Amino acid sequence: SCFGLRNLLQGLSFCVRYYFRHNHLQTTCLYSKIKPKKCHILDCSGSTCTHMTVPPGSILPWRFFSCKEGTKIPSKRKQNTSITSSELSYKNLLKSEQENWKDISARYKAMTKRIKEKLEELHKYTFNSGSPRIRFGENVYFEENGCIFLSKADDVDGGNVDILFSTEDLGFSDAFIQRIRISPDQRYMAISLKSENSEEATCVIMKLGHFPVVEKVIPNVFSFEWATNDVLYYTSQKNLKCQNVFMTTFTNQKHTKLVYTEQDARFYVDIYCTKDRRFLTINSNSKTTSEVWLVDCRHPFKLPALVQARTKGIIYHIEHRNDELYILTTYGEPAEYKLMKAPVASSGMENWQLVYALEEKTKLVDLEMFSDHCIMFLKNAGHLYLSVISFVSHSVQSIKLPTWACEFELESHPEHTTGTCYFQLTSPVHPPKHFAYSFKENNLIEQAVQEVPIITNCHTTRLLAKSKDETLVPITVFHNMNSKELHRKPLLVHVYGAYGIDLNMSFKEEKLMLIEEGWILAYCHVRGGGELGLSWHRDGCQHNKLKGLHDLKACITLLHELGFSQPKYTALAAASAGGVLAGALCNTDPELIRAMVLQAPFVDVLNTMMKTHLPLTIEEQEEWGNPLADEKCMKYIKSYCPYQNIKTQCYPSVFITAYENDQRIPLTGILQYVQKLRKAALDHASRTSKKGNRIPNIILDIQANGSHCDSSWEDSLNE
Repeated sequence: SCFGLRNLLQGLSFCVRYYFRHNHLQTTCLYSKIKPKKCHILDCSGSTCTHMTVPPGSILPWRFFSCKEGTKIPSKRKQNTSITSSELSYKNLLKSEQENWKDISARYKAMTKRIKEKLEELHKYTFNSGSPRIRFGENVYFEENGCIFLSKADDVDGGNVDILFSTEDLGFSDAFIQRIRISPDQRYMAISLKSENSEEATCVIMKLGHFPVVEKVIPNVFSFEWATNDVLYYTSQKNLKCQNVFMTTFTNQKHTKLVYTEQDARFYVDIYCTKDRRFLTINSNSKTTSEVWLVDCRHPFKLPALVQARTKGIIYHIEHRNDELYILTTYGEPAEYKLMKAPVASSGMENWQLVYALEEKTKLVDLEMFSDHCIMFLKNAGHLYLSVISFVSHSVQSIKLPTWACEFELESHPEHTTGTCYFQLTSPVHPPKHFAYSFKENNLIEQAVQEVPIITNCHTTRLLAKSKDETLVPITVFHNMNSKELHRKPLLVHVYGAYGIDLNMSFKEEKLMLIEEGWILAYCHVRGGGELGLSWHRDGCQHNKLKGLHDLKACITLLHELGFSQPKYTALAAASAGGVLAGALCNTDPELIRAMVLQAPFVDVLNTMMKTHLPLTIEEQEEWGNPLADEKCMKYIKSYCPYQNIKTQCYPSVFITAYENDQRIPLTGILQYVQKLRKAALDHASRTSKKGNRIPNIILDIQANGSHCDSSWEDSLNE
């Protein structure tokens, strides 16, 4: 799955959406959905810098050091090769599960063959429809099948295109393209390439022209932006953390400098370029607090300037227009996003003036700034709409988007003076469609696309379930309009409910296939997610986690009461942190569902949050709490943690996919969860000799490739 330039939200969203345990890797700009495989990353590094203790978020003095391509990374110290008894036990358990999966998967060969053929057929028609584009004047850059192409804006679908980059031809065998940035004069192109087996990406800088050539390769890069035609800023990534910002030049005197370092482990750093290209913003964010430094693109060698010192609980992001900073922030009451502004010269919080405030229970998905307008992409009660703010007439216009749409995807258009905003709309069962909004014509235009021969008779229903505390919880339901007797149809329920992240509702071929085969799909937007704004997340995190569980139970109960399937035909699907609520429901109300499908699930919250040596534990305390410092928190986590609450009872059947190379969800915890769950189910079966008593299938598929819900198309197809 992918998202476009999430603009001002990008700073926090990289911290929250990308770098925590969630159900899909989200990438910036162009993302290859076509056969992304393993990546052989080039081995290039720069010299190290002397460590210097400085306050959180301090600007460092310029430091010069060489960055030679091809320099070998020093070999690591030899590791102790002795195997402990726990390691031996882990290896034996891993081998046992792999052999078990091999035996079980053989039973499903006929079914998987049929499903695979159907999905491959659908993929032929849908994989190209969602490829985002970068529009740069008359030029359009787009990615397809591991290659980056350049065409004229009026000939994107024609045959007149130039190939600028090929992962295969340039030695990045089987890599997939994650992010693209074009320099302002279009002489350089920076690309990040990622392996499905690694969290780190490699940045390749190409010098464009008649014969594009590789100018530089930088390993372990997360975000990057061009400050000028030949100055690139980037963040380095190590052990899931991103805390250093570097600047590298492509002038006659090439050099690389460390610009900024973040000392607080709870904060994560990324870079964003304002739409008018006046500033680069260095964004340092935790899940609740942020701080922004400005790099003036007219003077990229000057030290960055602080906008507003971090204030606990205040999030803010920066755009720029006409010597004023436009600030998207949670400052003030209520603690939801507002658009404010302040002069560049006096950017402190005391000078922030309100421009626009969101309505209650409205989710801000994205914001795009133009010379005379600003567009906000919003969700309210499950519906998508645009709020178009005119800086000339000082008016705000609301435009409702098609009712079937569930997700936005902005297309990059680096020129802020353009009169059109391009974006895509999609849903789990609708392939992306290209749309454009014209400021001059004040209308929405659906772009002509190749007709996809798929069903169009899918009905979308939006419901509200009353939770235990009377809170109304939204549900989005999809089913085939031709289906009869819905109470006899199989139902697949989706849940997430963490980090303020919306449930992923982008298009997937397998969802469309299920609709065609008569399934009902339900998406439960429980508390802890972000569907109804920041307060929706706050009501479902830390000491409120059980509210998300109550919401999920209420949603499934309502679906059954309204005649959407019944417990014996109901399956529950969740990924990553969604595994907490799904696993908890299996313990408290197993009779509501017959099967559960989990992908890289977070099922051992308590033990994980007790291990501070793990890379994400400290920063995730803002989501789950700190059980080491707070006994009440420990007891509360223990009350809902899936692993801690397994008991002898009849469980639904469970299918879990896990990844050997997953840095976010330790495989050990999943192995222990599966063993404990199997034992509980077998103990229950042995104690009850009721006629027709069933033993659930509890299956674990451990993928050798992939890393935390980040599979290639082929691996996803096999799953």
